[in-house]
Amino acid sequence: MDFLGQRMPYVTAFSKALGTGMMISADSPIGDESRSAMESLIEDYERVLSRFRNNSLIATIGKAEHGGSFDFPDWCAPLFDLYDALFSATSGAIDPCVGEDLIRLGYDASMSFTVTQDAPEHLGALRGRATWGQDVERHGTTLVTRGPVQLDFGACGKGYLVDLLGRMLRSTQFVIDAGGDLLIHAEQPISIALEDPEDSSRAIGVAHIVNGALCASAPSRRHWNVAVNERTQIAIHHLLNAIDGLPAQQTEASWAYIPCNPQHFNKLHHTADKSANATPDIARDYPAAVADGLATALFVSDATQLQRTFDFAYATLNESRQIAASRNFPAELFLRSA
Repeated sequence: MDFLGQRMPYVTAFSKALGTGMMISADSPIGDESRSAMESLIEDYERVLSRFRNNSLIATIGKAEHGGSFDFPDWCAPLFDLYDALFSATSGAIDPCVGEDLIRLGYDASMSFTVTQDAPEHLGALRGRATWGQDVERHGTTLVTRGPVQLDFGACGKGYLVDLLGRMLRSTQFVIDAGGDLLIHAEQPISIALEDPEDSSRAIGVAHIVNGALCASAPSRRHWNVAVNERTQIAIHHLLNAIDGLPAQQTEASWAYIPCNPQHFNKLHHTADKSANATPDIARDYPAAVADGLATALFVSDATQLQRTFDFAYATLNESRQIAASRNFPAELFLRSA
């Protein structure tokens, strides 16, 4: 990001947030009281939604032998709405019940990266794994299950936390960076390098964002190898198609962009405390969550199909290193178009 330190010199970092860390650059200081409130939000968020914490509500649902009724905080409602929309738009390829597949493939709470022996017989909705809507009954922010269900809200979760933090900021300009998920509110364009998944020191393009959310997904930073036999290994990553429970294969990286009207941020400053009682426009009110979810969905669903539900711009890089991008994607791209 060019000259960000000069334009937004006040930096606040949360190094352990969601396992990847978050950094906020702003044009005015974030006071101790505001920082403390943000830290409390992050702690509450992880205590509810993290499947890597043994004491989280998500972990409790996964250990409930006979299921049960589980009450989530009111702030989870828009997140659940978004998963409803993504589950429908992708015909089930995006599904928070994919947590069970991730665990079987080794991306478990202890990060063992060891595939279970029974994984081939149980991966995916096709082989009987629980699904969102059928095996998880939703009543507002209450989820009802009939047995243990392993949920994972990682497809949208990081972006959603970014949106919630953005609602707490009173700065005229800011950038929230959560490991590739960006929420930007600026007076002049911010230039952002689009990282090459094959070489983190190179860029395959440069995006220019004034107000909006830009989120990226790629398996390059979170993958592991599994031995099939003494001579053969296969690469596994965390971007799964929930239908068959297998890692997506044809896409190397994706970027999704949701623009924001500048007034969006001013409006949120005055309505943040009332958000639980409002009827949200998901893309307008939670742009980073939507962009985060769509960046994942682009690995398992066609962009044209997704655009029937969501208004967004995108770019994808395929395994042949060809780029496909929508006309309104705000970036200069350096590789050959597909």
